[in-house]
Order: sequence, then structure tokens, then C-alpha cells
Amino acid sequence: MTTYDERASLSDLTSTAERVHRSVEGVIEGKPEVVRLALTVLLAEGHLLIEDVPGVGKTMLAKALARSIDCSVRRIQFTPDLLPSDITGVSVYDQQRQDFEFKPGAIFAQIVIGDEINRASPKTQSALLESMEERQVTTDGQTYELPSPFMVVATQNPVEMEGTYPLPEAQRDRFMARVSIGYPSPAAELRMLDVHGGASPLDDLQPVAHAHDIVKLTEAVRTVHVAEPVRRYAVDLVAATRSHPDLRLGASPRATLHLLRAAKAAAAMAGREFALPDDVQSLAAAVLAHRLLPTAQAQLNRRTAEQVVLEIVQRVPVPDPSAPQWRQVHGRQPPGAREL
Repeated sequence: MTTYDERASLSDLTSTAERVHRSVEGVIEGKPEVVRLALTVLLAEGHLLIEDVPGVGKTMLAKALARSIDCSVRRIQFTPDLLPSDITGVSVYDQQRQDFEFKPGAIFAQIVIGDEINRASPKTQSALLESMEERQVTTDGQTYELPSPFMVVATQNPVEMEGTYPLPEAQRDRFMARVSIGYPSPAAELRMLDVHGGASPLDDLQPVAHAHDIVKLTEAVRTVHVAEPVRRYAVDLVAATRSHPDLRLGASPRATLHLLRAAKAAAAMAGREFALPDDVQSLAAAVLAHRLLPTAQAQLNRRTAEQVVLEIVQRVPVPDPSAPQWRQVHGRQPPGAREL
């Protein structure tokens, strides 16, 4: 059962998330769903990949999220000449101590902004693998823990653009979700001209939450209950990607775990102590699509991974909202579960 203190934590989570949401949305005009997904990934202890054409606010979103939280922030500009040691750090010989001293790299921050991550070589990109999965850095036989909370917010340009390297499958799988900002509506673009025309809105952005608040809130997210039918539903969605005829690479077991964690964060942000199938459905495309590889024939037919995921969501049966498991866990039928 959920204790009173845990319920209070979920209440704190919703109010804090709303403050951060309003703060970031004051910079990113007309994209509330993108901002909410970024917050969901943060509270689910994941990493976010922002993919879109230049100039639509990818880096602005990452910076606005970082500045809305009072925590350490480092920005890495990925370029072809960037070295792995620039990210993780390097051991330097100290003549006075006659010993090697570790100089931490840019990864040692609570929020790390990786700008244009796919402009660096695959060797440099791989320097992030251990940090993103295990939240630590190993160099010269020594392991160094990364601070908490820890989140990588990376931006990348479409691979069709010049000077880009496709992210390896293992690197994409480390990101909990991928989001595309897209072009703003004409009304939002007009407001942007008014707000951004004189000065950058980041200059006046003040933190509305502290790092230790985020740590407490991520602990509250862990208490969110996921009933067995919802867990099985997530497994069925992921399993369907592995046998779909339009995909030559389906989602990994890590994707299933990320989908459940994101669903728990979404439920907590809605003030619920339990996750619903709707939470899983709403996040399926953002969490799964970037991990999938369409077949050559699907690419010829202009079938995207997002379209395949949405098709799978329509096809996989949704758990029955009157199932006994719901009543056993919550003592009531959960609202919001629906059949497609």
C-alpha cells in the first residue's frame, strides 16, 4: 500500500513539475507536449534525444530545462575533432605529488547538454555509453560515480544533413525517449518574435526547483504501482516490434524497462499512484521508435518507425479495466483505461 508520505511526495511532484513546465514553456513557445515529455524523462531518470532540423529550438529546450533546475550544468559541443577524454576526463601527472591526478571531463554534471551529438565520430559518441547506463565513468582502472540527478539531453540533426554520423544502435538504445520539436505555428512564431526579438529569454530564467527536489521526486516516481496487466501490455507492445514485417530490428528489453519507467513518471505527474495503459500508449512512440530499424522495403514505401509503433498500439489488445488485478491492487476500478 502507498503510505501517506508517499502520497504527499506525489502531490509535491505534480506541483514542482508544473512549475518547471511553466518555466520551460515560457521559452519554448507553443510546444507543451514536448516540454512535458522532457519532464517525464527527467523524473523517470532517463536521457532525452532531441532530433530536428537546425533552428527550431533544440538547444534552447535543453538549456531552458537545465536552467529551471538549480543544479550543475555542462554543455558539450560535439565536433569531428572531439576526443573521448574531452567527455569523460583524463589523468594528468602531478609532478609535486609524483602521481597521476584525474581531471573530470564535461560529463561530470547533473544535466549534460550534448549539442549536435551526431557530428562527432562514433568513437567519441561511445564515450557516453557507460555514463548513460551505469551513471559512472571508468578510466585507468578507476571508477568515478556521477552526481545525482544525472541526465543527458542530446540534440542531433537529421542524418541526411552534411557532416553527420548516424548514432550507433547501442547509443540510441541508451536514450529513454526521442522527441522532434517541429516548426512552430504562425501564432507561436509571432509570439517568439516579440519575446526573443530584444534579448534571449534564457537571460531572465530563474531556477524553480533544486537538484535535491528532483532526487526526492524521482524516488516518489519509483513508488508508483504498475499492475501485472499493464506490465504485460508493455511487454506485448515491445514484443510486437520484434516480429513486425516492416522492421529488421525491434526494441530491446531495455526499451520495455524504459517504457514502464516513463509510464510511472507520467502517472505521478498526473497525481496518480498507479500507472494506466493510457500512460504506456501515450509514450510508446517516443520511447520505442528511435530504437527500431525499418526494412529496406519499408523505407522505399516511406514507412517510418513512428508509423509502425502507432500501428502496433492500435493492434495490441488493451488490458480489461475490470480485471480482478486492478481491484486487488487499488480496491477500485482505475479510471481512464480504454479499449481501442
